[in-house]
Amino acid sequence: MSKQKVIVIGAGPAGLTAAYELLRQAGDRYEVVVLEETQSFGGISRTVEYHGNRMDMGGHRFFSKVPEVNAWWERMLPLQGAATWDDIQLNRPMSLKEGGPDPEKTDRVMLKRHRVSRILFDNKFYDYPISLKPETFMNFGFLTTMRVGFSYMASVFHKRPEDNLENLYINNFGKKLYEMFFEYYTENLWGRHPSEIDASWGKQRTKGLSIFGIIRDYLGRLFHVRNRKVNTSLIEEFKYPKLGPGQLWDVTAEEIRKLGGTILMNTQVTRVHKNADQHMTGLTYVSEGTEHEMEGDIIISSMPLKDLVCGMNDVPSDIHNIAAGLPYRDYMTLGVLVPSLNLRNKTDIRTISNIVPDCWVYVQDRRVKMGRFQIYNNWSPYMIKDIEHTIWMGLEYFVNEGDEYWTMEDEAFSRFAVDEMVKMGLIDSASCVLDTHVERVKKAYPAYFDTYDRIDELIAYLKGIDNLFCVGRNGQHRYNNIDHSMCTSFETVKAILSGTRDRSAIWDVNTEKEYHESTTEAASSEENTAEID
Repeated sequence: MSKQKVIVIGAGPAGLTAAYELLRQAGDRYEVVVLEETQSFGGISRTVEYHGNRMDMGGHRFFSKVPEVNAWWERMLPLQGAATWDDIQLNRPMSLKEGGPDPEKTDRVMLKRHRVSRILFDNKFYDYPISLKPETFMNFGFLTTMRVGFSYMASVFHKRPEDNLENLYINNFGKKLYEMFFEYYTENLWGRHPSEIDASWGKQRTKGLSIFGIIRDYLGRLFHVRNRKVNTSLIEEFKYPKLGPGQLWDVTAEEIRKLGGTILMNTQVTRVHKNADQHMTGLTYVSEGTEHEMEGDIIISSMPLKDLVCGMNDVPSDIHNIAAGLPYRDYMTLGVLVPSLNLRNKTDIRTISNIVPDCWVYVQDRRVKMGRFQIYNNWSPYMIKDIEHTIWMGLEYFVNEGDEYWTMEDEAFSRFAVDEMVKMGLIDSASCVLDTHVERVKKAYPAYFDTYDRIDELIAYLKGIDNLFCVGRNGQHRYNNIDHSMCTSFETVKAILSGTRDRSAIWDVNTEKEYHESTTEAASSEENTAEID
């Protein structure tokens, strides 16, 4: 019996998960070919190495409430059973897995890391999400504290219709906190004011986070409540691959090849073909400047929904227009190597060279374009070539492909971003910088405006194509976390193996109520958290 040929478009989390699971469960029945446009695995979850230092594109914490995802990650990268280099040097306690690998002796290992994310606002650090620590109120001052409190009380008794992101945030946090910590950052992120953005993005990403949830978490900590519910944005630890998130997908690609799968890199899919019966027959791709045709029995697509539909033949004009109008936000990051930062570590968390302990910091400064900065030293000590003498950072910018920032020469963008570091007081002058490196990521963030309000019509059309499966963040134009992207692939493989044409379970991932609710500390879970990534 001949094997059915399955073509997987994209070697990001969703595409590689689908390929691996199909081969693992039914490799005797399916031939699997993965086509990847770039030379790297992982999509936005890739790791970039530059002069011995590694960059995490977007920042990725691994924390999920889905047991199947947990087991999958453990299979690929077992949890550490011995201390990391920095924990050894600092004598920091960290939970370990009995019998797990030693990160000092092997690379194929998942680390357990402390979660620290804060907001830099008015040159002061605030916890993300805002906490009830005395430091918060000291930073606010008496008048701002009163305004925040009364503003939140007003939002409790006078709810706004949650028909846009601005109203959602004000309902959850009050107008004052919204103006301080959400309005400018959101507009900077999306290039649109929150009042123009569909509220479904906030509901999906914050997963019910609110002042009430923060208070409940604070009281749970204060009174040591067992099995208290913890919102994913309030987690205190997370898992992280020793060499960055891209390592997980490098390992997965290796396992796919071991199972007999084929992966073609630097291969751009330009068209997908279907017949008059709404059945996919194959696709066209370009590799090394040459156009090729490939036939297939099943297509699993994690390529941007916009590109998929616009590259498809015989699509009704209204469906084509919806797809063509789907918006995205692109992403740039500047890796910056410095010997030190002006930021003081006022926490009780010990770090190498006593740098601030944050994995990333949200920038709430209307004077600059920078949205966040990462400190890779705190993600994993193995990401840095010389962690004892240098700090390796990632300055993050949300842009549109083709705009003034995207089209800057690397050297000019580097000068611009370093100047912003100086303006913010992170360093004294540009002469402090030892090295820089620019990275660009297309279609990093599917956006929830323009034709997005008609996406259900587009989804209904795609469900009618019997052998096409759309998975992942860009494949569904949905701002999924890594675990949710993987779950779309799990559901796809179940559908393929069972022969069902019902795609509801695939498209329902991260839309049902259970995905928005809190989980308990006792649950075995990992995911990309609800923060921007």
